[in-house]
Amino acid sequence: MKLAVVGVTGLVGGVMMKVLSERGFHIDEFIPVASARSVGKMIPFQGKENPVVSMTDAINMAPDIAIFSAGGNTSLEWAPKFAAAGTIVIDNSSAWRMDPDKSLCVPEINAKDLTANNKIIANPNCSTIQMVATLAPLHKAFGIERLVISTYQSYTGTGINAVRQYQSEKDGNAYNPETAAYNHPIFENCIPHCDVFLENGYTKEEMKLVHETRKILGDDSIKITATAVRVPVDGGHSEAVNVQFKKNYDLQEVIKILSETEGIVVQNNVAKNEYPMPLYAKNKDEVFVGRIRRDESVKNGLNLWIVSDNLRKGAATNAVQIAEYLVKNKIVS
Repeated sequence: MKLAVVGVTGLVGGVMMKVLSERGFHIDEFIPVASARSVGKMIPFQGKENPVVSMTDAINMAPDIAIFSAGGNTSLEWAPKFAAAGTIVIDNSSAWRMDPDKSLCVPEINAKDLTANNKIIANPNCSTIQMVATLAPLHKAFGIERLVISTYQSYTGTGINAVRQYQSEKDGNAYNPETAAYNHPIFENCIPHCDVFLENGYTKEEMKLVHETRKILGDDSIKITATAVRVPVDGGHSEAVNVQFKKNYDLQEVIKILSETEGIVVQNNVAKNEYPMPLYAKNKDEVFVGRIRRDESVKNGLNLWIVSDNLRKGAATNAVQIAEYLVKNKIVS
């Protein structure tokens, strides 16, 4: 098994290596790939120092799988070249997610649809992954009519520059627009602005939640609206999700379904102040769900509070789980 991580020097790339090691993913040859300025840099992985190689050299090394975490433009340019050479690409950017010919994969939901013909597989947006992992079994049981989503997303989801901005401000330094990742301070602040604004007044991040959810759940009829907020939290993304089902439901049945769903942990005991929080989701692979309660203002309404580590299940873990499925089912060997 030859496996390449493209964007290995980035924030998600580092978590990717950690997850690969923790989950015991078998690799005979690890190929770290990054931009030209990082070529030759030594990357420690599983007790061995590995030199960073260029994109072209990585393709010539013929990896079985390449996990991309290097941004959309890089993926658009290089993923097809890896695929043409016989490598299966698992891409973390938004480049291929809405391509009708590309699978948008959350393994617990739709990995069964993957075949050897899927040369480029898209990893969904981090905020989408944790939500659809929760909603998929409920959609199957009751049918989702409408979703109203509010996200509270960790600054780590923006990347290493946002981490540096937060740390600098936390250390008492003034906000510096010349080096900042955001248009405003992030320390002790909430910024209702994730990604760029579109003509409809929504941000790209908000519309990802709309389009990706419909694609993964296979239902374009679901009405969805979202507001995405960047918050000064290190540990994960939180989401308040209001669901309106087509069918009536029993609250205990909802809790039972979620409790029995792979990758979901229900924390829903308000009498003991037990509910999901990003502080405790950090460095974990599961999606945590709580504050499960009926929305009494609308027919068949339900409220959920969903939390997950955005760098793990929202990016690295989901990608590694896709790779695990490919190996287990002999789609790649």
